Amino acid sequence: MAIKPTNVTYEEAAAIPFGGNTALYFLRKGNIRSGQKVMIYGASGSVGTFAVQLAKYFGAEVTGVCSTTNLELVKSLGADKVIDYTKDDFTKNGETYDVIFDTVGKSSLSGCIRSLKKEGTYLHTVVTPALGVRMRWNSMTSSKKLIGVTATPKTENLIYLKELVEAGKIKPVIDRRYPLEQIVEAHRYVDKGHKKGNVVITVEHNKKT
Repeated sequence: MAIKPTNVTYEEAAAIPFGGNTALYFLRKGNIRSGQKVMIYGASGSVGTFAVQLAKYFGAEVTGVCSTTNLELVKSLGADKVIDYTKDDFTKNGETYDVIFDTVGKSSLSGCIRSLKKEGTYLHTVVTPALGVRMRWNSMTSSKKLIGVTATPKTENLIYLKELVEAGKIKPVIDRRYPLEQIVEAHRYVDKGHKKGNVVITVEHNKKT
């Protein structure tokens, strides 16, 4: 738990903990440092929008991968370069990165490994048992580090994110807002896999006694 940032609405505050904490947790696991080249795959999602902003805050050169309709959003969040995955395969362009962060679990493991620098780190938020075995094997047989774990929420991380939001360094991205009675429709929209940032459920307080 942490106090709400003073400069955002309650809806915006609700959009911070999941994506913000997950992005911060993995980037720290990847030992992100200033001057690194970082690739964010799924840069327009809940985790991705925070990952782009946090990586820039930490001083990295950020490349975001997303669909055509989300290129401008990812640019606006601070990405130095954007790649449209519907048109270009970043694993075949010859570029290599210090950190590749797959925030949506849809990248090619073999392709990402090829695109990592010799001592690079691959971060993955959605690891199946089979993928976990492949990642462990690759970590043991090369100098590249592959990390796939569950992000652990910590109060100190929320406080850190709160301070960054209040300082104007990062901001939550909200695609749509649904009232609580439309939560089924909200889930249907999210399940399509095309949302930008976060979908928020609004709950109105009934003032009648």
